[in-house]
Amino acid sequence: MKISTKGRYALRMLLDLAEHENEGFIALKDIAERQNISKKYLEQIVPVFSKSNFLRTNRGFQGGYQLARSPEKYTVGEILRLTEGSLAPVACLENDPVECERSAECMTLPVWQGLFKVINEYLDNITLQDILDQAKERSIDDYSI
Repeated sequence: MKISTKGRYALRMLLDLAEHENEGFIALKDIAERQNISKKYLEQIVPVFSKSNFLRTNRGFQGGYQLARSPEKYTVGEILRLTEGSLAPVACLENDPVECERSAECMTLPVWQGLFKVINEYLDNITLQDILDQAKERSIDDYSI
């Protein structure tokens, strides 16, 4: 499994909104500048999250985007599933139940199922707030006099 640019940029965009949540609605151009991501690329990502009610939008002079929920309510797993689709490491696990004709005798299926379980449990237990907190801790640890 490889996370695409779309998934990585989406996570960075949502983290930027989480980091600046007290500043009201944030313009895409500001996110693009801070994250060094093309505004055009972000414009392609935003509709995915707007349709899924992840974002609040406001048009006009003070327009922009805000998270619809607090940062601790968003998991990396749900964000990546929206942008990447399935997080399954192999195609046969993209449907539940497994639709592969060989699944009954496949000796490797339990390996892929175990990996899929670990991936989902790991990503579903990391929130935007967790990432912000970890970044804050790292910056405190890097402090020197």
